Amino acid sequence: MIEIIDIRKSFDDHEVLSGISAKFEPGDNNLIIGGSGSGKTTLLKCMVGLHEPTSGSVIYDGRDFTKMNFEQRIEIRKEIGMLFQGSALFDSMTVQENIMFPLNMFTEQSFEEKMDRVNFCLDRVNLKDKNKLFPAELSGGMKKRVGIARAIAMNPKYLFCDEPNSGLDPKTSIVIDDLINEITEEYKITTIVVTHDMNSVMGIGEYILFLHNGKKYWDGTNKEIAHTDNKELNEFVFASKFMEAAKEKL
Repeated sequence: MIEIIDIRKSFDDHEVLSGISAKFEPGDNNLIIGGSGSGKTTLLKCMVGLHEPTSGSVIYDGRDFTKMNFEQRIEIRKEIGMLFQGSALFDSMTVQENIMFPLNMFTEQSFEEKMDRVNFCLDRVNLKDKNKLFPAELSGGMKKRVGIARAIAMNPKYLFCDEPNSGLDPKTSIVIDDLINEITEEYKITTIVVTHDMNSVMGIGEYILFLHNGKKYWDGTNKEIAHTDNKELNEFVFASKFMEAAKEKL
């Protein structure tokens, strides 16, 4: 479980996050949603240590990440998998080398052990025998799946996904959502997904945290979201659905 307590973040005199608290349970798809500038990506970066919160706490299974020094944080970072918005694969590395990268950095495993893990992860994301391909040879959906394979290479307890469906067509987006959902349930990972994709929200949103202007405006499940009377959330949800419907007609 990950718990955030009264997280605040300011850049100079501008407060981007205003006292956000939430609990993210293992084995659930935890989604952070909100419009552009709502603070969702800043919150994710505070949770993984890319930004330091101005105040507040980030707790990983009882361990206060915000109070740790650099060396102490390394142990938790070994338990974190990250899927970046643009996949962030190394263009000069093969698929195999990309997935092996965190294993080379954080483990003392033999090459054979690392190869076994690479092949297991590739098989898990349905990319068996794609080891020698380079990112330039992959479709957008395949790059995302390689990104997921790299994210789970260290068998993480926590998985962070930043806009995993960005740039993908609706059919491929569903494939990625299903894959994230399966891995989360299968390995009881605490998964946190930052997204603006309402199909993801309604499809896999077991816990949803809605941010607006840097504040927590609503949280609940995808079943509850359709019945909320929260004005800002309804405006975001229906505006998003309108835009999706408009894109489908183009």
